[in-house]
Amino acid sequence: MDIFKDILNLRFIDYLDVVLVALLLYYMYKLVKGTVAINIFLGIIIIYGAWKLTEFLNMELLSGIFGGFMKVGIIALIVVFQPEIRKFLLMVGSTNFGKRATFLQRFKPETANTTDINAVVSACNKMSMSKTGALIVFERNNNLDFLLSSGDEMNIKVTQPIIESIFFKNSPLHDGAIIVSDNIVKATRVILPVNNEKNIPKRFGLRHRAAIGITEKTDALALAVSEETGHISYFKDGEFIAFEDSNQLINLIKEDLV
Repeated sequence: MDIFKDILNLRFIDYLDVVLVALLLYYMYKLVKGTVAINIFLGIIIIYGAWKLTEFLNMELLSGIFGGFMKVGIIALIVVFQPEIRKFLLMVGSTNFGKRATFLQRFKPETANTTDINAVVSACNKMSMSKTGALIVFERNNNLDFLLSSGDEMNIKVTQPIIESIFFKNSPLHDGAIIVSDNIVKATRVILPVNNEKNIPKRFGLRHRAAIGITEKTDALALAVSEETGHISYFKDGEFIAFEDSNQLINLIKEDLV
């Protein structure tokens, strides 16, 4: 009965505290899900549990070892979880958090993304038929200017012929990725961070790992055309997004770019 009385005596701020902690843990899990970091995260929880258990049982030697690890382990955690921490901070500072607008976004004027997705997907379909490899990154709220120096800065309006000509096999610009923002190709031959942790099918190579890497570390979207199979892949949040046909792909990208 005392437990029920304590629950009834909880203040609104206590309930809010529990909800916010639950949300924080949920987003932390989303960040490390599917990576080696999830195993490290679980290991830390196990060590913390062992520390508290040895404390409760008055096992001073083991308790001291586990306690020392937990107290100085924060530095090691920052090093180990550096990519996840970086992504979390990007999510916090972004104007989009998941699919919901953040507090900051409400004070910013809403502007529709003007990128001609139909032209981009049509170009991908043409390149798919000729098995021309391509990697297209769509900038959203996280600014990708830090990647521009790895390639060639451009200011070209997006059209189907432009996309096809950039990735033409004999073009000097076809290597690497292009960055598209508001219907402008901002850069070509861009080198993207490659994901080496996720298990993806062997038929996919560096192009797809780069698409996973950039969509994990930022809120960007990516399209990849396989040079081996001609298959078109769509990536968001470091994951393959399934689609049935070109129309569905166009609608997915348009919805995600809003």
